[in-house]
Amino acid sequence: MANKWIGALSLLLCGQLMASELVIESWRIDDKALWEQKIIPAFEAAHPGIQVTFNGVQNVEYMPTLWQSLKAGKAGDLITCRPFDDSLALFKAGYLAELTEMAGMENFPSFAQSPWQTDSGAQTFCVPMASVIHGFFYNKTIFKELGLSLPETREDFFQVLEKVKADGRYVPLAMSGSESWVASELGFQNIGPNYWKGEDGRLALVNGQERLDDPQYRQVFEELARWRPYLGEGAAARDYAATNELFTSGKAAFYVAGSWEIAPFTGKLDFGVMRPPVAKRGDGCFFTDHTDIGMGLNPASKNKEAAMAFLQWLTSAQFAELYTNALPGFFSLSNHFFEVSNPAAREMMEWRDQCDSTIRVATQILSRGEPKLGDELASQSQAVLLGKQTPQGAATLLEEELKAWYAPHQGNKAKGAACQCEAPAASSDPLATAPVIDETLTTAPAQTSAPVQAEGSAATVAEAAPLPAASPQTEAALAQQLEGAQ
Repeated sequence: MANKWIGALSLLLCGQLMASELVIESWRIDDKALWEQKIIPAFEAAHPGIQVTFNGVQNVEYMPTLWQSLKAGKAGDLITCRPFDDSLALFKAGYLAELTEMAGMENFPSFAQSPWQTDSGAQTFCVPMASVIHGFFYNKTIFKELGLSLPETREDFFQVLEKVKADGRYVPLAMSGSESWVASELGFQNIGPNYWKGEDGRLALVNGQERLDDPQYRQVFEELARWRPYLGEGAAARDYAATNELFTSGKAAFYVAGSWEIAPFTGKLDFGVMRPPVAKRGDGCFFTDHTDIGMGLNPASKNKEAAMAFLQWLTSAQFAELYTNALPGFFSLSNHFFEVSNPAAREMMEWRDQCDSTIRVATQILSRGEPKLGDELASQSQAVLLGKQTPQGAATLLEEELKAWYAPHQGNKAKGAACQCEAPAASSDPLATAPVIDETLTTAPAQTSAPVQAEGSAATVAEAAPLPAASPQTEAALAQQLEGAQ
């Protein structure tokens, strides 16, 4: 068994390894210098005889490039893993080794492992590395100049935006209108958890107990539509890079943000971070803390022992602290305690002690059919943001498209009970049905952390219960996931 082989192999790693060369495949090309100057030297210092090379490719080219390299037998030893279906598809196709019994996995809570496990939770195939947090950045200099206070509620937020707009010198809210993923991930899925109540709502959507045309989802689109007057001239054509420049040059008061921008923005301006505002003071708060990156073993590696040594090092406290502090905004997913040095990253991490966290709503299960919910959510969020679609129209369309292929949305919803929706009659379309999700998927109770703990001790991310075994339809969907990477 592969997992027994992994467990036995881990015992050999205490001995002296023969000289080996490892190659890491990654989409994080922006981190190449960090890996080469800090992370890899730290590993090599503790593991003499192993040399590591970082091979980064552009984000949008990663999956097609990796898929072709794996099929040709030319991929590196270590595979940087996207969460959920991309990596699950690779595992099902035999291109990621099983790591279920690898020593060190006990350092990660179940929610951190779940993006790199089979639906049942029985098999693990990547070591969890980091998550990213969604929110807002704000320019402290502009706030001081205009006498602004950090908003806590949505109406406070719009009042501040209106004051900046009335002043006329700054763009109130910097955001790309030309890239649909921004409207979805930094718009809809950024502010949305406060509407659908985080993991409770997300899992209810997966179970079919809530629908995308319910008020709590339509209202997110309504808020997105309210952002339009504050985006500044040329927002529809503004790309992500231009938006970054707009904010870092001091010309915008707010920036819809992911924590991955903390490192590149640090030192360019005096900025702070802000949670998505709640409806009224005293409301419970929710935010997106997305399990984003892991690392797995290429079964075709000729240096498996050395690669396993590297993967086990990724489970250590040394790596957790080094990675989080060397790359502020990417937070270790382990349970190790350490101090976070960057003020903005530390504040974002502290949100976990104040709020409940969730992952991006379209990521797990709901993008396995055609059309994919993730893709459609991006296009509809962009259309609403730019005034090309109504909030009600977007919500209705998304639910109709999801219902067309996803069985749990094809029956009567029963909030608070197990999903009662039966799979439809057999269809020749391999994506026509999807597994019914078990009612045991529930949100874990809120946690608090001592000093500052790595990502694994975050205030609530759901302790994901195992999902049912994959159906033939799921297998077909995952196969199609890989074919789409070509």
